[in-house]
Amino acid sequence: MSELNLEENSNEIEELKAELVLAQKKVEEHLDGWKRAKADYLNYKKDTEKYQAEMIQYANAALIAQLLPIYDNFKLAWQHVPAEQQKSDWVTGFGHIKNQFSDFLKNLGIQEIKTVGEKFNPEIHEAVASEEKDGYDADVVFEEVKSGYSLHEKVIYPAKVKVTK
Repeated sequence: MSELNLEENSNEIEELKAELVLAQKKVEEHLDGWKRAKADYLNYKKDTEKYQAEMIQYANAALIAQLLPIYDNFKLAWQHVPAEQQKSDWVTGFGHIKNQFSDFLKNLGIQEIKTVGEKFNPEIHEAVASEEKDGYDADVVFEEVKSGYSLHEKVIYPAKVKVTK
């Protein structure tokens, strides 16, 4: 009977080893699945946070779109202050307001697009005229007609410019 018992125990041990191997495989499968799910969740969370940050950046776009023409008019008025009045107090105050407005836009991520002297770039410039101009190479902006702006390096208004032929 001891041989029979020994053989039964041996078979039982083999069955238990097989069950253990099967259980270990299932554990590894479940662990791998859990790791994938966790990685997917972390990627989803990161994408959601990025999306929310972008939404916050562009949430004020409508307000900014209404402010930029006012700023353009402010700059235009600044250019037309008579030379004899440039030292007066009201002009100095006007200049401070212009600088404050400019700083406000910069803090919102608004940047004015560079124009005069720059190579024409259709991604940021809109050509409204093309002329022969002495002292300029071809396809160079020689005059800004209307300022252009970008918001966090994305163009919201292309600059309207005159370009050399």
